[in-house]
Amino acid sequence: MGKAIKTVVILPQNYSNKINYPVLYLLHGYSGNYSNWVKNSSVGALADQYGYMVVCPDGGFGSWYWDVANDKNYQYDTFVSKELIDYMDQHYSTIKDRSGRAITGLSMGGHGALSLAIKHQDSYGAAGSTAGGVDFRPFPLNWEIKDRIGNYADVPQEWDNRVVINMVPKLVNNKLRLIIDCGKEDFFYTVNVALHDKLMYHNINHTFVTSEGGHNWEYWSRSIVYQMAFFKGYFDQAKKSEKKNG
Repeated sequence: MGKAIKTVVILPQNYSNKINYPVLYLLHGYSGNYSNWVKNSSVGALADQYGYMVVCPDGGFGSWYWDVANDKNYQYDTFVSKELIDYMDQHYSTIKDRSGRAITGLSMGGHGALSLAIKHQDSYGAAGSTAGGVDFRPFPLNWEIKDRIGNYADVPQEWDNRVVINMVPKLVNNKLRLIIDCGKEDFFYTVNVALHDKLMYHNINHTFVTSEGGHNWEYWSRSIVYQMAFFKGYFDQAKKSEKKNG
C-alpha cells in the first residue's frame, strides 16, 4: 500500500533468539487500531504465561481486512497474510510454518481472521473469532462495507462471496483448527450461531463458546483468555506431532 502501518509485537518473557516461537496474529475491530488489545485486555500477561508471540497489526478504521480491487489504500489481506508474516519471519525467531501460526480477532477482526485463514490455509494452522462479523449481509448500511465493495442491492454476489459463512465449503475437516465465540447479547450472536450450525452440517470440527455478554471490551477481554489457551493447546499439539513425525 506504500504506507507505514503501526503494529504491536508482544514477545513472551525471556524471549530468546535460540528458540523458534509460535505467533498469534490478533486483529482489532471496526473503528479500532493496533493498540486496542494491549490497552484493553491482559494479552501481554497471557503471552508471558503461554510462551508465544502476539502480533497486533493496524487494520485501518474499516478495511474489513480485504484487498479491494483498484484501491491501493485497501490491500489489507496482502498486508496481514503475506507482508506481515514475511516481516515477522525475517526479523524475529518464529516457527516459519503454518503449524506455528494462528490468527484471531474481534468483530471486524473476527471476520478478518476467519476469512484470511480460510483463504490462506497454507499460512495458518489455527484460527478464531470473538464476536465476529461472520455474516454482515443483515447489516447492509453499516461499518463502511458498502464503501469498500459497493451496495448490497447492486452487487449481492460480491457480498455473498466475502462473508465467512459462505466460505465453509472451502474447509477440510481438521486442517484448520477453529475456535468461535460470541456473547448472547451481541448483535452478531445470531450469525455466529448460524456459522456454528453450518460448520456442524459440513462436519467441520470446531470449538464454539457462548456466554453472557454484549459487543464490548468486558466480553472481549474475557474471551481472549480462553482463546489464547486454545491456541496454546494447538501449538503444543502441533509441536508434539512434529516430533513424532520428525
